[in-house]
Amino acid sequence: MTSRIARLIAAAALMAGSAVAGQALAFGDKEVARQTAFGGSCVKCELSGRNLAGARIVGANFSGAALVGANLQEARFHASNFVGADLSRADLSDAGMSGANFQGANLSSAKLRASEAQGVMFGGANLSRADLSDINATGANFSKAMMSNAVLRAGDFRGGQFDGADLTRAILNDIDGTAAQFRWTKLQGASLRSADLRTSNFSKADAREANFTDADLTGAMLGWGRFERASFRSADLGSANLTGASFDGADFRDADLRRAMIAGADFSGARGLTQDQVDEACGDSRTKLPGGLVAKNCHGMRVIVKTPRPPAPPAPPAPPETPRYFVSLHDEPAR
Repeated sequence: MTSRIARLIAAAALMAGSAVAGQALAFGDKEVARQTAFGGSCVKCELSGRNLAGARIVGANFSGAALVGANLQEARFHASNFVGADLSRADLSDAGMSGANFQGANLSSAKLRASEAQGVMFGGANLSRADLSDINATGANFSKAMMSNAVLRAGDFRGGQFDGADLTRAILNDIDGTAAQFRWTKLQGASLRSADLRTSNFSKADAREANFTDADLTGAMLGWGRFERASFRSADLGSANLTGASFDGADFRDADLRRAMIAGADFSGARGLTQDQVDEACGDSRTKLPGGLVAKNCHGMRVIVKTPRPPAPPAPPAPPETPRYFVSLHDEPAR
């Protein structure tokens, strides 16, 4: 019976996070009162499908836990550990998770709409097909995360880290990615329409056939990246660094290339590119352009780009409140 008691205590502790004090949930034939806050351990707990909406969990450990399809809407689990946990198809909409750690977790097809995720660690996590629309993830770390077909529309990712992540066919329209890092990131077929990507870093990124229409890439770093057949229609590439990158077949109709560095870049077969645009940029003898266009050499030109200051990291969460209700679980008598 000892293991049963341990499981009941862990489950009861996890459920003790609702703002509705005194509300009860049944665990078998046991009634467990909820608490206002909880901080503790629930390693490898099986909590799939549970209704944990509104729970307040601070500094807890859920590493390896199973929360498949769980309802965590408006929950608060600041500075908590979900390393390796399975939250596939879980609903974390409007949740607060600042400072939490989801490294290596499975969040495939999960909902994180409008959640507060400042400074959260998602490194190596599986976020494929996840919905992160309207999320506030300033300073969050998505390095090497699997995010193919994820929806990040209108999210705030200022200062975020996406180095080595897989964002193939992801939707990043209207995001604020100011000063974000996308080095070595896979962005094939991704959509970044109207995104704010000022001073962001796409060094060595693979963004073939990506859509940057109307995006603000002022001062961005695209050096040595792959952007073949991508769309930069009406995009602002002022003072951006495109050195050594490949834009073969890309669409530059109405794009702004003022003071852009295009030395050694390959624009072979680029569409919509005019001599007037090229004249505003700075190339060299290695710059490859469509037939009839000639790059201007800008020896000695100095370009100064003011980098927006990344947002300050979130403040540490407050410690859990003293529980208002105490739970005592006893072994069931033998039958």
